[in-house]
Amino acid sequence: MGEDVDRFTTPDGTRLRVAESGASDGAPTLLLVHGWSQDLRSWDRVVDDLRRSGVTTRILRYDHRGHGGSDAAAEGTATIGTAADDLAALIGERVPDGPLVLAGHSMGGMTLMALAERHPRLVAERVVGIAFVATASDDMDQLDLGLSGRRGRLVARGEHVLVPLMARLGHRAPAGEIGDVGRAGGARPRTRATLLAPSVRALVFGRHPRPADVLSVAEQALAAHPPSVAAFRLSIGEHRRREALAALRGVPAVVLVGDRDRLCPQHHARAIAGELPDARIVLLPGAGHMINLERAAEVAAHLAGLLDAPAGELTTVIPQEESARVGA
Repeated sequence: MGEDVDRFTTPDGTRLRVAESGASDGAPTLLLVHGWSQDLRSWDRVVDDLRRSGVTTRILRYDHRGHGGSDAAAEGTATIGTAADDLAALIGERVPDGPLVLAGHSMGGMTLMALAERHPRLVAERVVGIAFVATASDDMDQLDLGLSGRRGRLVARGEHVLVPLMARLGHRAPAGEIGDVGRAGGARPRTRATLLAPSVRALVFGRHPRPADVLSVAEQALAAHPPSVAAFRLSIGEHRRREALAALRGVPAVVLVGDRDRLCPQHHARAIAGELPDARIVLLPGAGHMINLERAAEVAAHLAGLLDAPAGELTTVIPQEESARVGA
């Protein structure tokens, strides 16, 4: 099933790249929101698995400002709050009525929390399902990458040096085309992405990632606007929205996390699920942070469940699930 790609202009004039496929037939529309330094290509495998399983519902995915094929973020606008406002504006123009299922990976999940905080009426009236994929509700100001003691403190201090440097240095590469991930005929990887790939693999992937996925994540990071990405990282550090999750109580929800996620490890998933007593929390053994690539079939199966669509063979590959009531 092909995708139509065009631009949506936000109220402040920022143009966002949007991809759309599927039919508007009364079923919920699925909106996919990507993570920090990535773009809509990070959902390629999930979309493919949904379509292969027979899901024909309308799917929208887009690039945050400063990411992928979207315009750079103007000064002061690279924040999670602004990202939530962009999403609300996109919904208002492209999906003005009907039920919605939302899925957010990493910073995308944080954007969904900010949407609930800043646009509670929209969420209350329209959202019928939500998926939090490898994300967090708070405590992201210092990352230790799972390292304890002195090594963890050194990583946290190093990040405070590297993020401002990122804002001043670097060159934004051209955004790749939709479909680069895991499909034949994609462009050859650029040299800088190849050089970045080993670090990307160590940081955001679990066991045995596909080389094509690692290269795609590297290329997506290079296609992001460095000052925008740096400013968004500061906003992630200020992200405190556990209380905002109260607006989603009663909405069917799933919280997915890899047991090798260094950026948003299991305790973040448990904190989110703790605020949503009826949510399912799903642990994906062997997976890292990029579970929408590493374990796309499982992610797609849970999204299909939220859409109340037939999930076909996908439902047989969901790994162990834990009760959302398990303590952090």
